Amino acid sequence: MTDLAEARRELALANNIVANEGVLDAFGHVSMRHLNHPGRYLLSRSRAPELVTAEDLIEYDLDSRPVRGTNVAQYSERVIHGEIYKARPDVMSVCHHHAPAFMPLLATRTDYVPVFALGTIGGSKPPFWDQRDEFGDTDLLVVKPEQGTSLARALGRHWMVLMNRHGVTVAGTSVRECVFRSIMASRNAEFQVRAMTLGPIEPFTPGELDLCANIIGVTTGLTRSWEYWAMRVAKAGGGPRPRAKKTAPKRPAAKNSKSAKRRR
Repeated sequence: MTDLAEARRELALANNIVANEGVLDAFGHVSMRHLNHPGRYLLSRSRAPELVTAEDLIEYDLDSRPVRGTNVAQYSERVIHGEIYKARPDVMSVCHHHAPAFMPLLATRTDYVPVFALGTIGGSKPPFWDQRDEFGDTDLLVVKPEQGTSLARALGRHWMVLMNRHGVTVAGTSVRECVFRSIMASRNAEFQVRAMTLGPIEPFTPGELDLCANIIGVTTGLTRSWEYWAMRVAKAGGGPRPRAKKTAPKRPAAKNSKSAKRRR
């Protein structure tokens, strides 16, 4: 994608989709690296993701400072995005969420384990990050650059990092991949917690993990999923509204002199 305007609409829709699928609620956010300026990224103003539009997006440098002055409220945890983009040039999109499905794992520091094929998109046993280890008692918000740097360091070369007692941060090579990983990993977490009540989970083999994680790269699964989720947003009354078509003004009908006389 090379059209920045279209990319902005896609990012707004990404926020709508992840909210509509129950991964985000009033909190959390999805960002993307700027198409034309790799040292910048786009993120909405402080707003519930379900309501985000392209007009809400703010352009930031990698120190998470607005490129242009703005008076609107901004997300306090935007350093999560800036520091990951700074540390990982290959990352093009970031999602930070607090999906309910993950909370049992985060509260007990239980490893994320894929239990179905599409759940492998989150990786096997991705790293944990505990803010307390480095910063002591905090309100758990990641608001300081050094906190964002620490989180990015914990992410390392992985695509997802679990944040104890807080949430999850997901990265992707595109907005659509990041959305796919955020949604499918959350579904896997839900299935994993359910499966753990029945007995030990049978793990994937290393070969299966590699092959399954590449499913979206060798099938139409990514495009199909995006279209499906976008349709669900539209059915829910959200997402971009179709542009009204311009129609030529109707010309007044010519008067028929004979019929006009009969009506008199």
